[in-house]
Amino acid sequence: MKKVTLPLVTLIAFSAYTISVMLNAEQSLIQFGIQLMSSPDTAQVVIDLYILAALSCVWMYSDAKARGKSIGYLAPYFAITAIFVSIGPLLYIVVKAFSKESVVQNA
Repeated sequence: MKKVTLPLVTLIAFSAYTISVMLNAEQSLIQFGIQLMSSPDTAQVVIDLYILAALSCVWMYSDAKARGKSIGYLAPYFAITAIFVSIGPLLYIVVKAFSKESVVQNA
């Protein structure tokens, strides 16, 4: 349980914050993205973030492949990563940790 505590707390806190922000936003997520990409300084941050998201997807794919999981297993994580960036990899880490715990407990 120790290895999952930090990612789980981070996932819950950041997901709650994201939901709160989205519920109170004055513009849609698409409009916000367009606004961010309209200025070079904020576009740089967005591009940097999505490079990191792509690297996270590569890591998730490599890890899942090593664990014998299919690309279908990863599709939800990739979709969440494409929209919410860090929530996808955090969820992957948490689910992976819990699935390892259940395997250890059942052994």
